[in-house]
Amino acid sequence: MPHVDDIVPADRRHLLELPVYAHLGTIRPNDTVQVNPMWFEFDGEHVRFTHTNYRQKYRNLQHNPSMSLSILDPDSPFRYLEVAGKLVDVVPDPEGAFYVRLQNRYGNPSSTPPRDKEDRVILVMAIDRATRQ
Repeated sequence: MPHVDDIVPADRRHLLELPVYAHLGTIRPNDTVQVNPMWFEFDGEHVRFTHTNYRQKYRNLQHNPSMSLSILDPDSPFRYLEVAGKLVDVVPDPEGAFYVRLQNRYGNPSSTPPRDKEDRVILVMAIDRATRQ
């Protein structure tokens, strides 16, 4: 499998590093698309999201692991990066620590975990392809 640096265009990679909202697309069991704004974090190889193990998006990914993420450039909204790939891991986060890390990344400084922390998971996406404008 190619390395992320060979997939993501260099002139858009910075968008994966910014704390901006991005739209995550998944496929429902009835083959319709669900798209929602999400917090995310890029670790240099994978994109990670906080979620719960009972919501529709989680069920979508259990049915079909395909997913895509669209990120608008905050400095030029006519530019974007879309990365697509698959769910490769679901990591339990029963203390909500990753949620807390993301809420701090997105400008809400707090150490308080969410009320649904027992049901929290980290969705891990491998990037297979990218498009840009």
